[in-house]
Amino acid sequence: MEKVVILGSGPAGLTAALYSARAFLSPLVIEGPQSGGQLTTTTDVDNFPGFPKGITGPELIEQMREQVLRFGTRFEGRNVEKVSVKGNGIHIQCDDGEPIETMTLIVASGASARYLGLPSERALMGQGVSACATCDGFFFKEKEIVVVGGGDTALEEALFLTRFGRKVTVIHRRDVLRASKIMQERARANKKIEFLWNKDVIEVKDVSQGRVTGVRLRDSQDGSEIDYPCEGFFLGIGHTPNSRFLEGVVEMDSKGYIRTFGGSRTSVPGIFAAGDVQDPIYRQAITAAGSGCMASIDAERYLEGLSEH
Repeated sequence: MEKVVILGSGPAGLTAALYSARAFLSPLVIEGPQSGGQLTTTTDVDNFPGFPKGITGPELIEQMREQVLRFGTRFEGRNVEKVSVKGNGIHIQCDDGEPIETMTLIVASGASARYLGLPSERALMGQGVSACATCDGFFFKEKEIVVVGGGDTALEEALFLTRFGRKVTVIHRRDVLRASKIMQERARANKKIEFLWNKDVIEVKDVSQGRVTGVRLRDSQDGSEIDYPCEGFFLGIGHTPNSRFLEGVVEMDSKGYIRTFGGSRTSVPGIFAAGDVQDPIYRQAITAAGSGCMASIDAERYLEGLSEH
């Protein structure tokens, strides 16, 4: 039986692995469907401490991975389908049919940004397309930006981006926002924010320049299409926590984020959660890393308690 299994290989999972490995717990990391997590889709990272000249997301993940390998962390490229608690152990069912038994489980499976599913959107990821204003807003100084969505997430992104962009246009497929009244008031009061109503984005334009130059919009009422110029395209349609394999096992909120108590502890003894899978607020690499550290320490203390009985 394993002592520590970590689900996820982003900043939260790798930091948890680092601390667990240094505590001689020989952690096993199940990498999941996206090795390295969301950070691997980010080009420049300027807000992670210790890199005064910045670093790309994939480079940062690779350096973290090298560090944990140095201390004996093991990696397996499998996907988890179901987790259950059996007696004093935690049972993990993977897609290859080979189960894993562990004494503690650190869930750092992250969250997935919701995208429109456009081929052009995916092709220009990191080249003007982003789902994180806090991460990438700095790179759009004095540029025209569009944000897609009509809820609190979209307006929060739009308001933050006004710190950098010359103009921020919120594109919504309806003519009524879903966002809270206070968020609507703040957005409408900001002179940099404009709204385009009843519009669906059907293409992100690049005119073969390898960067965003605009969006193609279709009117949801009359079907007419227009090209709207912009240099930044931000998704504000929310995130989905990657927690489905824990449904009915640990306590979650209405959106599927794992609830944690007094640090990283979940409602089930021996199961801990770190990073975006339990954080709907901050969603930053540095906060994920910090919570990974907490989860590892909590798991270590939990194991010490077991050994005393």
